Amino acid sequence: MKPEIKALLSRLPKVDQLLGEPEIDALLAAMPRRLVLKAVRETLDRLRSRVMTGDPDRPPDLDRAAVARRAAGLARELARPHFRRVVNATGVIIHTNLGRSLMADEALEAIESAGRYYSNLEFDLEAGRRGSRYSHVEALVCDLTGAEAALVVNNNAAAVLLVLETLARGGEVIVSRGELVEIGGSFRIPDVMARGGAVLVEVGTTNKTHLADYERAINEQTALLMKVHQSNFRIVGFTQAVETADLVELGRARGLPVIEDLGSGSLMDFSAFGLRREPTVQATLAAGIDVIMFSGDKLLGGPQAGLILGRKDLVDRIKRNPLNRALRIDKFTLASLEATLRLYLDEGTARLKVPTLRMITADYAGLRRRAARLKRRLEPAAAGLAALVLLDGQSQIGGGALPDQDLKTRLVALRPATLSVNRLEAWFRSRPTPIIGRIENEALVLDVRTMDDRDFDLVVAALSELKAEAGE
Repeated sequence: MKPEIKALLSRLPKVDQLLGEPEIDALLAAMPRRLVLKAVRETLDRLRSRVMTGDPDRPPDLDRAAVARRAAGLARELARPHFRRVVNATGVIIHTNLGRSLMADEALEAIESAGRYYSNLEFDLEAGRRGSRYSHVEALVCDLTGAEAALVVNNNAAAVLLVLETLARGGEVIVSRGELVEIGGSFRIPDVMARGGAVLVEVGTTNKTHLADYERAINEQTALLMKVHQSNFRIVGFTQAVETADLVELGRARGLPVIEDLGSGSLMDFSAFGLRREPTVQATLAAGIDVIMFSGDKLLGGPQAGLILGRKDLVDRIKRNPLNRALRIDKFTLASLEATLRLYLDEGTARLKVPTLRMITADYAGLRRRAARLKRRLEPAAAGLAALVLLDGQSQIGGGALPDQDLKTRLVALRPATLSVNRLEAWFRSRPTPIIGRIENEALVLDVRTMDDRDFDLVVAALSELKAEAGE
């Protein structure tokens, strides 16, 4: 070892010396000792590595107080929860990476009550004996959709698996090739069908499938006819798909249940707000589908869940499947789902109180006003640091819902003058409450559609802190 490196290493303070520094001593009174010790040791390890591999003529500051400051900063970083709130300024409403749908205040209050107090989770208050957890939402779901029966499991992938395993194990399931989708996390219809013990029978072509294709594929091994809603992609041009009503008629004629994975599943018709018409849960059931499955945390705007609705005899069979217990939902999901569904008893109330619906249907004029207000608030902090520009842009619904349907929105663009846009984006992302935007044309753009007005304070603070650090 070179003498100069050895000399630098000898200057590194010891652990017990750092623990006696005022800044570290203060942290020991506020944080777990093991966490502070971890930060001190990790800081020393990092400095030791830098000395061993770095330029001896440009060593790091090894003064005891400086090392203590480094360790204190790392301790505060380690104490911060890894799973935490972020500001979604991306304009993607149902953002899978950022937690999908936000829940209504009523749903959050129901979760708090379920966690703070005992509940009648599986207790029938009228009869005074054990009850079913599904009774809390089944009647409500059926009233809202027209289904005969309902079951809720922990997500839509589980719902599809449970339905196939119950109704088609050992049998064949006929699906159009144009509907063999893959969604996030490599959930693929052929794979989940195999896991459910069913045999996939593909019919038609990628772009065209006719009713006759289904008819020719039916034999004594056929257990189900299945439709899968193309919620996360679109095939356009020379296309043909079998209408739900026609497939239902074929199923009735051949004595075969018809099921549909509706994916995002909506209880609201968004065409009234200028969006493309998508099949609602109610319309799909009214067309005669025997069993449908859809997500709770996408267009419904509730908690993560997979809803199974349809004919009572088939849903009852699914409920009795032992696999159902492994996939069942907990009391928090039940409480928040019931609270969300109750908002749908009045569509106007749901649109105002369910955040996902409110963001999807937000009017452009309101977005313009909010973006202008955010820009005004940012101007003092942006002076000399970044130019602020208001732009029109496009939001997306996300979550695999309406993939080719953009929503006109208003953006606040920050074009940095003294640093790179990547540095600006990283700064916002590194805040105690990270702010996630998107980079377009060398600017960091913030889409107010997916931001709460309370988020504006955080954005202003983040830019002000950057200006102070830059010495502007």
